[in-house]
Amino acid sequence: MINNVVLVGRLTKDPDLRYTQNGTAVASFTLAVNRSFTNQQGEREADFISCVIWRKSAEALATYAKKGTLIGVTGR
Repeated sequence: MINNVVLVGRLTKDPDLRYTQNGTAVASFTLAVNRSFTNQQGEREADFISCVIWRKSAEALATYAKKGTLIGVTGR
């Protein structure tokens, strides 16, 4: 399938859990993903990826994952 992504990184803050008017859970979070190479100064850099997760998965993430938790994300 085209446009798949797999990320492994740490949460930069606790997930923000909200509910839509229909009662559907939605959580947003930012994932800090370290690059696999170093810059010219020999330091590792990170990319900060904004993510959104829905329904039961959003509630589970908000319950069990906190700032600094290492998580893996697959999506599109």
